[in-house]
Order: sequence, then structure tokens, then C-alpha cells
Amino acid sequence: MSIMTHPELAAFPVVVEMDVAWGDMDAFAHVNNVVYFRYFENARIAYLDRVGWMRSREETGLGPIVASTSARYRKPLSYPDHLLVGVRAGELQSDRVTIEYRLVSARWDAVATDGQAVVVPIPDAVRAAIIELEGARQ
Repeated sequence: MSIMTHPELAAFPVVVEMDVAWGDMDAFAHVNNVVYFRYFENARIAYLDRVGWMRSREETGLGPIVASTSARYRKPLSYPDHLLVGVRAGELQSDRVTIEYRLVSARWDAVATDGQAVVVPIPDAVRAAIIELEGARQ
């Protein structure tokens, strides 16, 4: 499975790779639902770093806050597996951005989970960087 060629991630400008760890599983031998949000968090931080939000946080002291988050589970994950998590901006408003995630499993060669998070507040410089990264989609 290649980041550049997986059709499910073609519309995602940032993709993060990670492995399922043995400790990610629960007593039922599948990845606990809370862990998916950690996978999303890793991808979100990579995206926010790419658009300069982490640098902005250091300069202004005002960082991103997750106002809400959700996941739609499609396929169960378990160890061992290699994951690709695509992240992109969805709806962009003056004070918030909806971050969208798509988690693709190598084992399934398919989408295992979709998710989103509403992140606030959004600095003007970060909004401009998102528009530049996302291009015509915004």
C-alpha cells in the first residue's frame, strides 16, 4: 500500500503512517475505540504543524482547541497492522475549522474509520495557510 497511490487518500494533503501497537488492543483483541482518537490526534498535529498552527501557538500562546470530535468505525483494527491516516480541512469558518480524517488499514486495504474534529479558534495566518494548502477545495 503506497501513500501516493491509495485512492482513498487522494484528496488528503497530509498523510501520516503508523503501526498498530499490541497495547492498542483491548480484551476483545481489537483496537479500543479511544485509540482511534489518538491516531487522529497524531495526524491532526502533523496537519496543524504543516499549516503553521504550532508555530503560531508558540508565538501567541493561543493554541488549537478541539471543540468536538467524532468517528465512524467501518472495519475493526488489530495487531499487527500498518495504518495511513489522511487529514484535511473540511468546512473552514472565520473562527473554526473542521478537520477530516480517513484511516486506511494495510491489512484490509480499505478505509477502517472516518472521523472529524472541530478546532477553534483559528488565527488568520493559519486560515490563509490552510487555504493555500487545500487549494481550490476551499
